[in-house]
Amino acid sequence: MKIIALQEGNYIANSQKEFQLLTDDTTESGLKMAIQPFVIITDHDVLLLDFGLGFVNNGVPFIHEVLRKNNIEPEQITKVLVSHLHKDHIEGIGYFENGKLVQNFPKAKIYIQKREIDFALEQIDNPSYVPEILNELENLPNVELMNSDSGNITSEISFEVSAGHTAFHQVFWIKDQDEIVFYGADDLPQKRYLKIPVAYKTDFDGKRAMESRKKWEHLAKEENWKVLLYHDMKTPVLEFLELAAEI
Repeated sequence: MKIIALQEGNYIANSQKEFQLLTDDTTESGLKMAIQPFVIITDHDVLLLDFGLGFVNNGVPFIHEVLRKNNIEPEQITKVLVSHLHKDHIEGIGYFENGKLVQNFPKAKIYIQKREIDFALEQIDNPSYVPEILNELENLPNVELMNSDSGNITSEISFEVSAGHTAFHQVFWIKDQDEIVFYGADDLPQKRYLKIPVAYKTDFDGKRAMESRKKWEHLAKEENWKVLLYHDMKTPVLEFLELAAEI
């Protein structure tokens, strides 16, 4: 199993959830974070975990540029696992041309919680969402709408609705022989979230997210997971033996 962090860069997000690339000249205040979807290559799939931001450079989707920098063609992606529908995780699904959504990965099967779509569509005034994209998701022929709280997508991929950061946020495990990769998305976005237990008020259910992290830490220690950190600016992939030595 091969893991690749698709590093789109480090950003600062303001209260309106507008993302600006961090530079030495950045003076604006806001939350600083990396944006980095992941590719996992197994014997059976080339998986993309979340879509990243939806920037387009000279007509080329930024996510395609980052993939090609890592020697992966967009057409190689077989499945996309979507944790939740905040813009920095879903915008890279595509772009609009003449009012129509052009998918960046039309041949890949996309796995999304149906209830997360319903929840997101209710957040009319929440700048974390892009309604134009949300309205298209259920009509896409390659979207697999999920309704279970946990289960298996394949013999290698399992999921669980963690429901911390958003109402139906989901996390994923990819297992290959003795290797286990865990993707907690925004219920475990950075390494520091494991050092100090905090229930964040910005989460839908901060207490539940905090308790989930305690559970995952215990299991990760027992099973030596590799933890993928979508928003960590220094450590995108953390082997739990390294983490345990620091905590």
